Amino acid sequence: MVSIKMFGVRDEERPMAENWAKEHNVNIDMTSDILTSDTIDEVKGFDGLTLMQVAEVTDDLYPKLKEFGIKQIAQRSAGYDMYNLDAAKENGIIITNVPSYSPESIAEYTVTTALNLVRKFPLIEKRVKEYNFSWEPEIRGRVIGDMTVAVIGTGRIGYHVAKIFHGFGAKVVGYDLYPSDKLDGILEYRDSVEDAIRDADIISLHMPAFKENHHMFNYEMFKKFKSDAVLVNMARGALIDTEDLLKALDDGLLAGAGLDVYEHEGPLVPIDLTGKDIEDETFKKVLESDKIIYSPHVAYYTDEAVRNLVEGGLNATLEVLETGDASTRVN
Repeated sequence: MVSIKMFGVRDEERPMAENWAKEHNVNIDMTSDILTSDTIDEVKGFDGLTLMQVAEVTDDLYPKLKEFGIKQIAQRSAGYDMYNLDAAKENGIIITNVPSYSPESIAEYTVTTALNLVRKFPLIEKRVKEYNFSWEPEIRGRVIGDMTVAVIGTGRIGYHVAKIFHGFGAKVVGYDLYPSDKLDGILEYRDSVEDAIRDADIISLHMPAFKENHHMFNYEMFKKFKSDAVLVNMARGALIDTEDLLKALDDGLLAGAGLDVYEHEGPLVPIDLTGKDIEDETFKKVLESDKIIYSPHVAYYTDEAVRNLVEGGLNATLEVLETGDASTRVN
């Protein structure tokens, strides 16, 4: 019987994995731990590996996995920037992801966050808690239908985001290295990110993270924003230089930001730190800012998405073990 080691498992995922195991006659051993140098020995004796990895898999782990006979890692997310694809390939390890588990979930959360920003909900909520029920210009919102929305990255998620904003009557522009004709009549492509954001009231990021776009959204880029624009990032934290974002907000280069990701979230998410001190001073500034809506990487988090991620990771693992390759291979 095939045996699969499953890392990063939450309690809600266990019944789904157990049902899959019965249907496929596979043995699954589950742990809530992620893969690190401290936990890698748990891999011994297993045929396949599926992870929900939130921290980097360091280069020294790939030779160890090869030594244990592991030929694949199935990441249970769309993002896979926690892996060194070259190091994995050098050690004969195929990396797969789950490219489409519920793009609608993330798209709806994106638009929800944008609406909260443009309708000044964080400030309204703060004032209400202070018993300030007055109407003043600082809480006056704007209508989406009068806005221009820039969608940066028009893959599965960006596609749905563009459709929803178009449904509100907004002018939707965008940028992607590979434009999609499915968005004809919905989105107007621009030749560069800078061109797309120049006149945008809402900038929504839906790109994977690579070395080439690390901190693409830095202070120089924020200088190109309209001063009343808002930025929404449901993609990867590394796209934004967080310190530069905080400074840009303080300097009035943009009006607000909605972040479901943070570039150094590995030690923080998804962990209950109630009553504990957070040492990351930049992250604490994010949480304290009246101009930022932060959530802990939950844009995807719906019933449908959780089920699809569990099954997608396990299906990819079994596919590699049975065929030597996978349709969702990324290296």
